[in-house]
Amino acid sequence: MNSVDTFNLDIRALSTFVAVLDEGSVSRAAVKLGVSQSAVSHTLDRLRQALGDPLFVKSGRGIAPTRYALQAGPHIRQILDDLQSLASGPPFSPDTADFTFTIAANDYQRDLLLPPLAKTLRQQAPGIRLQVIPSGIPSADMLRKDVCDLIVSPHAPEATDIMQRGLMADRMVVFYDPSQRDAPRDLPEYLKADHIALLFATGEKPGLENTLAARGLTRRTMVTVSNFSGLPEFLRGT
Repeated sequence: MNSVDTFNLDIRALSTFVAVLDEGSVSRAAVKLGVSQSAVSHTLDRLRQALGDPLFVKSGRGIAPTRYALQAGPHIRQILDDLQSLASGPPFSPDTADFTFTIAANDYQRDLLLPPLAKTLRQQAPGIRLQVIPSGIPSADMLRKDVCDLIVSPHAPEATDIMQRGLMADRMVVFYDPSQRDAPRDLPEYLKADHIALLFATGEKPGLENTLAARGLTRRTMVTVSNFSGLPEFLRGT
């Protein structure tokens, strides 16, 4: 076995190892951690190189831990427990806390999720001030460089050192003014319709635009706005 490369070991990597060990599945571990399967697989590759062991091997339709992984499991759990107790710091008291908490979110996530949070803060933590900034298509560096404390976005940054959690599930729908037309019956009719598009202030487009482009599809865009709140007034009567 090679000597351990400690530079490839961090809390997130060790937590990923424990999640895969507990779940016995990369996909279930990804759901538990709130990250993509590719992020879990990438982290496992780093751990394999660092620890000099395959850690998990194919077994039937799933995976099974190696002997080394089973032996290392209790030690890694103890390391994580020790680090958690070290980083816990003094007790947190919401009623006496006094600081500004910055959240990056675009208008849809902001308007849907953050007003109830602001109400809760007013009631339980009046000294915590909430600052909301636009996230655009967020990057992990926004958190690493303390641009914000939290990102709320459907586009989770691909980063193994950033803790991520799913908040809700949503679906895409077509909005139209029924006084002007009927709903499109199929994809070709949808693509021929006049559309209102989004182009964030950062110059980036929503995921739908990238999905259509990847399939070689284009739609007729008549108006472009920079946020979701700009859509309704343009939609009515057109």
